[in-house]
This record gives sequence, structure tokens and C-alpha cells, in this order.
Amino acid sequence: MGNLSELAMRITGKLDYLEMPALNGSLDATKNFYARAFGWAFTDYGPTYSAFAEGLDGGFDAQSSTAKPLPVLFAANLEEALDAVTDAGGAVVKPIFTFPGGRRFHFTDPAGNELAVWSDK
Repeated sequence: MGNLSELAMRITGKLDYLEMPALNGSLDATKNFYARAFGWAFTDYGPTYSAFAEGLDGGFDAQSSTAKPLPVLFAANLEEALDAVTDAGGAVVKPIFTFPGGRRFHFTDPAGNELAVWSDK
């Protein structure tokens, strides 16, 4: 989710990344749509994930279990962020896991919105 020079500019607790689903084999069609409509460029990370950096970094996930966008916040310390989320009343729906580029967890807020928090550490 970004190279090392970009990571220096990331701020804990700020919206950092937007992950959108591309379900039912629609990843290529979704990429083609955004490329043609808006001139977006993509970096593929395997056959099921393609990242973009068009104002706000993000990516399309062909393995998403939901058809909703996933806002992703950054945290310098993932464990502290997880504690803060649960202390504030959020519910962790995916515990901390590792992915190429870092670690993250998912949670729901009191309104039921799912978000994620990631760290490069």
C-alpha cells in the first residue's frame, strides 16, 4: 500500500486507502472502465487484486466478501489502534492479519460500517 517515500507522509488515524470490491470476475472490466472513463492506471498484485493511486490510493479486490467500498485508515502502531477501536465501542470483525506490504485488521463502527486499519510494521 505505497512505497517507503510515501509512507513518511502517512498520518495515524487519517483516511489512507480505499478498497473497492470487484466481484464475480469483474476485475478486468472494472479496471477497463476506470482506465477508459478517468484515465486511471493500475498495478496488479496477483490475479485478484489491482491497486490504483488516483488522488487517494486504493485498489479493487476480486476476493471481497461484500459489495461495499472499504475505507482503510493508517496507524503507526496497529495494536494501539486495535485497542483504541475496541475501547471506543467498535467491533473487530477480522483480527490482525498480514498481507503483502504490511498488516491490518477490520472493524465495524456503531452504525455497522466496516473499515480497516493498516500498518507497514
